[in-house]
Amino acid sequence: CAIEGAKHDLRNCWWIVDYNRQSLDATTSERMFLRFSEIFAAVGWDIVTLKYGRRLEAAFAQSGGAALKTWFDDCPNDRYSGLAFQGGAAWRAAILADLGGDPQVATLLARFDDQTLADLMTNLGGHDLDLLLDAFNAVTDDKPKLFIIYTLKGYGLPFQGHKDNHSGLMTETQMAAFQARMGVPRGEEWAAFAGLPRPEGDYRAFLGKVPFAAREPAPRAAPIAVPEPFPKPSGRSSTQVAFGRILNDLARAGGPLADAIVTTSPDVTVSTNLGAFVNQRGLFARAASPDHFRDAAIASPQRWAMGPNGQHIELGIAENNLFLLLGALGLTGAMFGERLMPVGALYDPFINRGLDALNYACYQDARFLLAATPSGITLAPEGGAHQSIHTPLIGMAQAGLSAFEPAFVDELSEIMRWSFTHMQAEDGGSVYLRLSTRVLEQPRRDPDEAWSAALIEGAYWLIEPGPEARLAVVYAGAVAPEALAAHAGIAEDFPGAGLLAVVSPDRLHRGWTMSAKDSHAAVLLKRLGHGASLVTVIDGPPATLSWLGGVLGHPVRALGVESFGQSGEIDDLYRAYRLDAEAILDAAAESLI
Repeated sequence: CAIEGAKHDLRNCWWIVDYNRQSLDATTSERMFLRFSEIFAAVGWDIVTLKYGRRLEAAFAQSGGAALKTWFDDCPNDRYSGLAFQGGAAWRAAILADLGGDPQVATLLARFDDQTLADLMTNLGGHDLDLLLDAFNAVTDDKPKLFIIYTLKGYGLPFQGHKDNHSGLMTETQMAAFQARMGVPRGEEWAAFAGLPRPEGDYRAFLGKVPFAAREPAPRAAPIAVPEPFPKPSGRSSTQVAFGRILNDLARAGGPLADAIVTTSPDVTVSTNLGAFVNQRGLFARAASPDHFRDAAIASPQRWAMGPNGQHIELGIAENNLFLLLGALGLTGAMFGERLMPVGALYDPFINRGLDALNYACYQDARFLLAATPSGITLAPEGGAHQSIHTPLIGMAQAGLSAFEPAFVDELSEIMRWSFTHMQAEDGGSVYLRLSTRVLEQPRRDPDEAWSAALIEGAYWLIEPGPEARLAVVYAGAVAPEALAAHAGIAEDFPGAGLLAVVSPDRLHRGWTMSAKDSHAAVLLKRLGHGASLVTVIDGPPATLSWLGGVLGHPVRALGVESFGQSGEIDDLYRAYRLDAEAILDAAAESLI
């Protein structure tokens, strides 16, 4: 993150490290703060270290104080934490044992009783409010700042400094004593100003005047219209290529939506098909920068102008940064009253690298569109290591994120049109598209409103089942050709068999869990005969679709991928992993026995 910030000339950013010498389970390694300093200084940040409170600094300035300061600085983290837990008598014994030969130190310590000595030795920078305010108010520029601020974990509590205090709880007696020391009357534990020395009105008057409270609220972000008709590329295509063409068409046409889109990618802009959008809208940079390749007439399809008006933010190979950025961009409407429409693209397996940041972005209700590709083992020609297996289950499990896996371009176009509206809705959220580089023939159809509604709810009948149908093939995503071929074979013996296209296992499942009997999944599956069987297939974990058997009690044969790593052509790998038409036919035959 620090290097990424340096690349983009990050400004007006503070990081505060609460350096309390402890981890959750123990004390930290020595001199760790120096590594923080070196890392951030290397990328151009100012480093401000607040180690000593002012009472401690005053003691160091007295006779014998220089030796005491050296002892303090050399005290190992675990020893310091242990002494802070033990108290004043332990402090005195330890210092005198090490420095007892220095009469000036002994005289200095004699000025403090045990309690005041303990208070002095724990008077760290992070517990000195005046020192903190002076340090923060002293900042007069927008250069990034790293504040390393020493504190004592559990400060003021009976287990302060103890290595086990992360899970420590006070006894009732200790809690009562602490409450009395804080001056909080019983029954007023949650009162805003209980225990404070001045009248409540003084605090309310002061807080009402601080800049944060006095600021004008951010204006409500105006809705951004989604253009109609929405771009829908034609011809043979993969969903990944169609995704790039849709964004390119939006960028070319212009308008409020195109102007609000900000794309970003962790160094795979070209290979995820964002390049055409960047050609139209440019790379973001704080200052304009020349394109030396273009100026030298070196041929390249990428014509990426770089400057403050650019709408693509280039990132290094760090997917965690991608989700941090999408989370920040996706909150602009709520925080600043001006809505951006962030669109991020990455390789599908590498969602795992940024799951923590993705989770918290959704937790904060950030709104963004995420396009991940290629799905599953369709990455086969590029090798085995980067194939994605379990990402559909991530899409289903992540709250605040609607996951889709379209097979065809018209599905993708309709999903993207809906997504840009969903990202702005009060009850909306973010969207995850699991796309493919597999080129498919596109169906010839004229979608209507009923088809669009079913699509967004998660599924539709690509081939309607006949009356009392005994079987349906259910597929999602890139395995559509295999599902179609298998269905054609099944239909010779079972003409009424249906073919169900699931474009969002996530939304289909969510609808079922919210309203089982009236869910979209139940309505679709009621078209089948009693006791009919389902064969589900996805280039992902079989569990993504196997739950459909629980909707109305249909027997299920679930096909999917539970291992990965082979290289080869997609057809070869689908045959090896039993995702091909023959495997679907075998599963159908078994289910009908």
